Amino acid sequence: MEEYFGNELVKKFEEMMENNDEFYFDTEELEDIIVYYLELGDFNYADTAVNYGLKLHPNSLDIKIKKLEILLEWEEYNTAKELIDELKGSSMENTDFLVCYAKYYSNLGNPRRSIDICKKALELKEEENFLHNFIADEYVNLGDPFNALKHYRKALKEDPTDEYSLENCMVCFADLNKNEEAIAFLNEYLDEFAYSEVAWFEYGQFYFNRKNYEEAIKGYDYLLAINSSSVGVYANKAACYEALGQYKKAIEVYEEMLELEYTKAFTFYKIGLCYKAMKQPIMALNSFQKSLREDPQFYLAMMEQSYLYEEMGGMTEALYFAKEATHLNENNLDYQKRLAFLFIDSGKFEESLYCLKKLVDAEPSRFYNWYAYSEVLMLLGEYEEAIVVLNKALKAHHRAELYYQLSNCYFNLKDPEKGSISLQDALELDPSLVTDMQKKYPFIKDEVKKAKAKVKKKKNSEG
Repeated sequence: MEEYFGNELVKKFEEMMENNDEFYFDTEELEDIIVYYLELGDFNYADTAVNYGLKLHPNSLDIKIKKLEILLEWEEYNTAKELIDELKGSSMENTDFLVCYAKYYSNLGNPRRSIDICKKALELKEEENFLHNFIADEYVNLGDPFNALKHYRKALKEDPTDEYSLENCMVCFADLNKNEEAIAFLNEYLDEFAYSEVAWFEYGQFYFNRKNYEEAIKGYDYLLAINSSSVGVYANKAACYEALGQYKKAIEVYEEMLELEYTKAFTFYKIGLCYKAMKQPIMALNSFQKSLREDPQFYLAMMEQSYLYEEMGGMTEALYFAKEATHLNENNLDYQKRLAFLFIDSGKFEESLYCLKKLVDAEPSRFYNWYAYSEVLMLLGEYEEAIVVLNKALKAHHRAELYYQLSNCYFNLKDPEKGSISLQDALELDPSLVTDMQKKYPFIKDEVKKAKAKVKKKKNSEG
């Protein structure tokens, strides 16, 4: 970064702009200033430098090409096309121009034209690594991993340390389903570049994705031998041990990882999951509590504590942590379902209604959301509200259970006529449920015989 902080040319240029002075810079100096801003991603200042440069050197092709680069960044394609047409006659042997020209077509969604221009640029024998990557990316845009791979490999040949080419070679092998060629390519590369972190990471990932966890661990171990501070690699290695069911080893790896991390909440959470899998609830609980000390709003650790307390019979604590976790992650429907269950289990029916309403709104196609919602409303004696909910539910689910519930509501509201009609509908749809429903809803007990007789009569008259 030294050149960014100690760039005397840039300093001089910025002082000139601040003081409204006019200094002379030659074209090479101006190019350095423009490149500095382009690399920083400060296109406004780059444009200011370009415009000043063109004022001093109106015929400079190199500065005009930098102007074209900025226009493409700003997606000002009409102006860019005018400048391309102006430069085409004099700049077809200029690699920077051809790259911009190719980028213009790439941005407009014409990868084939872009590839043709890049191939023309390759003839100039400059920036070959960059150009092969560019061509490969365009083949990816065309959905052609075969040709993309060819050019990523050529890019890698030009610069064997190019991590971008290496990673994308592996992506292309995967897209082409060429697993044997992929690992042969990687082994060949590692024979030559045994200290490549990216290659060993790809080696680990290759075997991890194929569930060969022992071989994946070898790859991660080589990587950690090269760079013991690669935090993400510890996580991958631990995940391999988890997949092998070797939770104790996974915990050891996570504990090594803790020494390197600034934010430890997720790692303590993962350790907790390992202890949970080992059926050591107290140790698991301890880890989840450490996770929450690191990040008091880490809802994954909260919900895991809720599950553990439930297993241990601590329903008050289970409900407390489920409430906290759901409050922090309102749109997680699994959390809402769990919280509703815990509220109902602890007899807090009114509190469960908020969760159940959220569930029917978010998942109207799930029958049991409606069934549970109307059931709780009936438990609270809210029969009129339950009828409204059941009528909505019946539009999506023509189920006997809903008609049994509806009949119970009407009988409770002293409307035997509607109760009887709903009970008949229920019996027509599924008479096998009647015994269970009579136990749940005593009000329908005396009405079942009458309703059955009416259904029988109706069937006889239709027959």
